[in-house]
Amino acid sequence: MPSSLNRRQFLSAATCVAAAAIADGGLGAGVAQAAPSTYTPDWTSVDQHPPAPEWFQDAKFGIYFHWGVFSVPAYDNEWYPRNMYIAGSAANQHHVATYGDPSVWPYHNFINGAKDLAGNTVQFAPKLKSAGGNFDPDEWAQLFVDAGARFAGPVAEHHDGFSMWNSQVNEWNSVAKGPKLNLLQLFTTAIRAKGLKLLVAMHHAYHYNGFYDHVPAQSDPSLQKLYGQLSRTQENQLWYDKLKEVIDLAQPDILWQDFKLDAVDATQRLNFLSYYYNQANAWGREVVATYKDGFDNKGEIFDYERGGPADLTTPYWLTDDSISNSSWCYTQGIGYYSIKQMLHAFIDRVSKNGNMLLNIAPMADGTIPQAQKDILLGIGDHLKRFGESIYSTRAWTVYGEGPTKMGGGAFTNPTAGTAQDIRFTQNKANNVLYATVLGWPGSSLTIKTLSSDRINLSSLTSVKLLGSTAGTYIDLPTPVQNSSGLTVTLPASAPYSANAYVLKLSFSGTIPGMLPLAGAVAFADVNYTGSSATFTLGDYTAADLTAAGLGARTISSLRPNPGYQVIGYSGDNFTGTSWTFTADNPDLRVTGNNDQITSLKVQFNPSTYFRLTNVTDGLALDSGGSVASGSNLKQWTWDSSPNLQWQAVEVGGGFYKLVNRTNGMVADGWGATGDGSAARQAPWNGGPNQQWKITPRGGNTYSIANRTTGLVLDGGGNVASGSITKQWTYGSSTNLLWTFTAL
Repeated sequence: MPSSLNRRQFLSAATCVAAAAIADGGLGAGVAQAAPSTYTPDWTSVDQHPPAPEWFQDAKFGIYFHWGVFSVPAYDNEWYPRNMYIAGSAANQHHVATYGDPSVWPYHNFINGAKDLAGNTVQFAPKLKSAGGNFDPDEWAQLFVDAGARFAGPVAEHHDGFSMWNSQVNEWNSVAKGPKLNLLQLFTTAIRAKGLKLLVAMHHAYHYNGFYDHVPAQSDPSLQKLYGQLSRTQENQLWYDKLKEVIDLAQPDILWQDFKLDAVDATQRLNFLSYYYNQANAWGREVVATYKDGFDNKGEIFDYERGGPADLTTPYWLTDDSISNSSWCYTQGIGYYSIKQMLHAFIDRVSKNGNMLLNIAPMADGTIPQAQKDILLGIGDHLKRFGESIYSTRAWTVYGEGPTKMGGGAFTNPTAGTAQDIRFTQNKANNVLYATVLGWPGSSLTIKTLSSDRINLSSLTSVKLLGSTAGTYIDLPTPVQNSSGLTVTLPASAPYSANAYVLKLSFSGTIPGMLPLAGAVAFADVNYTGSSATFTLGDYTAADLTAAGLGARTISSLRPNPGYQVIGYSGDNFTGTSWTFTADNPDLRVTGNNDQITSLKVQFNPSTYFRLTNVTDGLALDSGGSVASGSNLKQWTWDSSPNLQWQAVEVGGGFYKLVNRTNGMVADGWGATGDGSAARQAPWNGGPNQQWKITPRGGNTYSIANRTTGLVLDGGGNVASGSITKQWTYGSSTNLLWTFTAL
């Protein structure tokens, strides 16, 4: 994993939030499709691979480690092999002072062994404890178990091109050189012996796509291979051949890859995916392939580096993070996040429909520093006691509440929450809701999300506090619900010490459906009872309703969020008689369409004016008033001015026009030519420049993409009031997200 300082410019993959129903009050449900018995190397085939098997969604937590040749200098970070060749860099200055100029003391000296300027022999050559050293893969695996991980594994090759297995295609490997150990095999055996799923991480796409671009040209063919200087055809083949060896040797349950896959030849990428999936079929196992770029978010899992989304996000996702805030590999003086920061970030990510892969940084000799063990065991303590609220759970309709905002994209630091922060999960049976409080709240806690105007809790049978040991509970008095929330009475003082506390809310049936922040919720029975499903902005056929858990002709009551409308159709695919609902309807029998809706659309109510607020800067989309056609759209601090009020009117095909209240003009992409182009306004002419695809991105956040340019509205970051609104290629930044608030 590269350090964030060197990585930001390379992150280009975007999250994709499905505008689909949230079945039975939770995420992840849908109609399961049988995977192909044989995959072929084309996108149509590999896209059919189920990306997130149930075991992966149940597992939640994994551990991997950046440990290798780059751990020997223990300086700068894991990009030391690259940075030591960049004149004037901190790593270069350190290298010259400690070892000599890279031209005479190159990186491969750390592999082969050489003396530093002080006369000490330096080499990546850890020894097993059984041979008198400090390295014991079995002890590592036991630590992972004690930390509560359900999957674990090594970085089998980082950007430096050193393979940690007995490679037949790369002589720069841990059996032929350095430790003379098949490290991948040792880890595979140790991890599987503990009953954990095996993850293998490969970072070698960047090896020949930029990592060593400051290394002088090599004449020796072997050194050309180490430093990524073979021909493009040879490099692409070597990239695939290494993966094939890892698959055959380790049979990984998760094959994790770092960035720059988009620079690898597409044919080899498809060769890899089809080979991995076909081998998994032969093993009789469900596997996971992850990516940051280069794949298409269909058959694989998207991975956020050091981050995660700000809200609930589908499809199921993964984040890789590190317990260190300064380096992914061990360095002298390495800094660490606190147990609370890592644990609370983990809980937050689970609540938003993701897993966390946590990195540790062992020392070159195989020692795991005690400070790192303490963080892992702190997480393990929570999981040992309160694991029922994490393992085998699913995200609920809402991820949580409270003042502490976490996530929002890649490179967002783990953050400790407060006693006012709550994160939700639900069991797979959908009859238990867990509310994890990130601190002791005192003798009373009001869960604002569970207010009477958003959810009917008449089927709530009990609320308990999870006890200090697994499977024990503290009974609590019957809670009180009103328009402010659900108020739970707790013990006068914390009954035990913990980094987070968990409430278990049990229901006599399924967890009731809740009115979402955006969209609508439909119920199978009148008065907002029975099975329910939440629908975001979008169109839903009979098959979609079935996938959501309701089915065609089963809806008996509806609750659209203010500013939204539901159009129900008696026929599939939006045909037949239609009914439009803009307000709560507790009993569709009254209007004669009970159990008659076969397909439906959720839209913005065209008569409603909205404030469109950028998620990053908090400014509202601004027309500027009575301005000329072609004027730039701006952003302004909200002051209720009609300049800041917009209608979203559906114009067909799922596209909208955004109409300003003051001047009647519409937002216009103006045929923008690239990232950073200004968004403008003009009188409505029906052209695609003036049509926008508004895509739900979790909670009440949306991206707004122009039909002509494909670019989305961009706030531009933390800008001043009066700044122009731009357009940008959609990515993971919150600059590209907007909320719609009905006025």
